[in-house]
Amino acid sequence: MTTEIRGPLQLPARREDIELETIDGLTLVGELATPADKEPVATLVTLHPLPTAGGFMDSHVLRKAAARLPALADLAVLRFNTRGTESPRGRSEGTFDGGHAEAFDVAAAMAFVTARGLPRPWLVGWSFGTELALKYGRDHDIEGAILLSPPLHRATDDDVAAWAGESRRLIALIPEFDDYLRPDEAAKRFRSVPQMTLVPVEGGKHLWVGETQTRRVLTEIVAAVNPGALPLPTEWEGPLPSA
Repeated sequence: MTTEIRGPLQLPARREDIELETIDGLTLVGELATPADKEPVATLVTLHPLPTAGGFMDSHVLRKAAARLPALADLAVLRFNTRGTESPRGRSEGTFDGGHAEAFDVAAAMAFVTARGLPRPWLVGWSFGTELALKYGRDHDIEGAILLSPPLHRATDDDVAAWAGESRRLIALIPEFDDYLRPDEAAKRFRSVPQMTLVPVEGGKHLWVGETQTRRVLTEIVAAVNPGALPLPTEWEGPLPSA
């Protein structure tokens, strides 16, 4: 049976509800998705958009990454709700702290990756999640960070400049029609990090709405993390998980 890969379609994977424990005593809820029949070649640790504006672990690009990339690109995908954030998976303890105490949430996710022996971790932040990746990603053993629609509201120029000279990769996808940071301005704001990769996305918008934009984002993620899996197929041949 052949099925077009689009929308909320979920491809086969091992999916596990998980809990993360922060050093300040909170329990965060999340999910780990890994390839159904093999070990992952790399790991995406996803950081969701602003919870006070509706962001959570099920924000659509992150949910679709978890739904598709274990099967299509042999990746593990870790999603979780930062402190005080709620989704159908449940509510993480604590309260939103504007990107400050969320440093402990990032650390808890990375501790989980280490404890599970998950390979080659990358941070994938979207909007608010990019602020966490920029501010705290350098503190952890990652291969790099991928920034989707970085607004650069909470991450300061010093936070950005701290990545200069890093051997770990920094990649930013900048939508042409972003609400906060468009390609020309992004080039100026990131000029302190000459080795980073800026990817202007023609027709893109901050929320990456629509299948065309979703596929572009997932393709750019895989191009960085496991390029041998490209091109990503648009059809799936075989059985699908039961609803």
